[in-house]
Amino acid sequence: MTSDPLAGLDERRRSWAAEATRHISTDRLRELITGLVDIPSPTGDEGPLATHIADTLRSAGCHAATQPLDDRQANAWARLTGDGTGPDLMLYAPIDTLTVGEESEDLPWIGPELREDMRPAATVYDDLVTGLGASNPKGHAACVMMATEAIARAGIPLTGDLVAAFGAGGMPTNARPVGTRRNTGQGAGCSFLLEQGVWTDYAVIAKPGWTVSWDEVGLVWFEVSVHGTHTYAGSRHRLPYDNAIARAGEVARYLEEWFVEYAERHTSGTVAPQGIVASVRGGWPRMAAVTPAVCTLMVDLRISPDTTPMQVKREFMAALADLRAKEPGLDVRAEMVLAIPGTRTPRGSWIHRSATAAWEALEGREHEVIAGNSGATDANILRGRGIPTVRVGMPKVTEAPFEIDFTRGMNTVSLRAMEKLSRHLIRTAVDTVTRSRAELEGAAE
Repeated sequence: MTSDPLAGLDERRRSWAAEATRHISTDRLRELITGLVDIPSPTGDEGPLATHIADTLRSAGCHAATQPLDDRQANAWARLTGDGTGPDLMLYAPIDTLTVGEESEDLPWIGPELREDMRPAATVYDDLVTGLGASNPKGHAACVMMATEAIARAGIPLTGDLVAAFGAGGMPTNARPVGTRRNTGQGAGCSFLLEQGVWTDYAVIAKPGWTVSWDEVGLVWFEVSVHGTHTYAGSRHRLPYDNAIARAGEVARYLEEWFVEYAERHTSGTVAPQGIVASVRGGWPRMAAVTPAVCTLMVDLRISPDTTPMQVKREFMAALADLRAKEPGLDVRAEMVLAIPGTRTPRGSWIHRSATAAWEALEGREHEVIAGNSGATDANILRGRGIPTVRVGMPKVTEAPFEIDFTRGMNTVSLRAMEKLSRHLIRTAVDTVTRSRAELEGAAE
């Protein structure tokens, strides 16, 4: 195959997509991403950024609005209205950052100090832009904005509505210490968006990975309680001694080995569900002289679309039962405290076919499926509500004047990659919201 970004489109749609693409520019992408990065949006506090996004798209000719969840958290959405004869398509991206960008909440867990890229302030290095969330999620949100702006400015006659949606609470977190609502993350914004009627026939979520993904893992969280004896250091040699913290270490080591076996059993399609022990809580930091009666571990266990949360719960409980049998006297219990199923969109769905055709046209080769994935996104919320959804995004930056670790990968974006993703979103949108519903209703789902 040779690279022709508009290959496979008929003459009219080629012309429309080419006109929209003409409105993409590096300068505009830089302006969009720096504008997003410079406005802090930790989970639960996305309101100011949602307002900025709605104002920006309104100035481009879109009908746009914010959608408050409370006095601090909000979604944003914009609509380009078609004539009503075609399908509606949502281009979606979350807008909250994984960390906060403030020492009081991030340190020491993120590292010894907040680097430049860990703060909500954009820095430009030629083709690269860094700053908190510059790639994930804000670089992807900027591409949704760019594609929507470009289609609006091109004046394309749409049959269906094109909706650009930006969800609060897309990160895997419950409320931060300053929050008043516990359900601020885990797709809370996306769920509220749909409940309040911002609904479409199809959706594309922009999240990392230069491939078209049709399935992804869900997740369950367990709170694991490891019990011991509350006692005093001065009496260790005189009284019964069973340190819950030491026992918790044994449990954590066992689970970390069990997660490897679990992933092997549940790998299928493009997913390889992983698990981790994420946090430990126990004892009085102010009083090192005594042991606690209990130590708790938080576990994130990813689940494939072929496995229900209840199936995984029983499997996890059985693993703990096996450990108790091997370790007489060990008192360990668990409770499932969060569950989001994994989901899948049929590969024959129109949106998968259209997005894959766009990928192949841009690359000039057969679509490359990336397997072994264990990341979950709001695509699970969209698919779970019955909207066929695919995920497409940018690859992680690998060439930079600094070392790329996990955090810099989240916080560094390439303008060239943003341009390519924007082109992909435009082509997929034009291919979808300029057709009749009858054309797509005949497509295999």
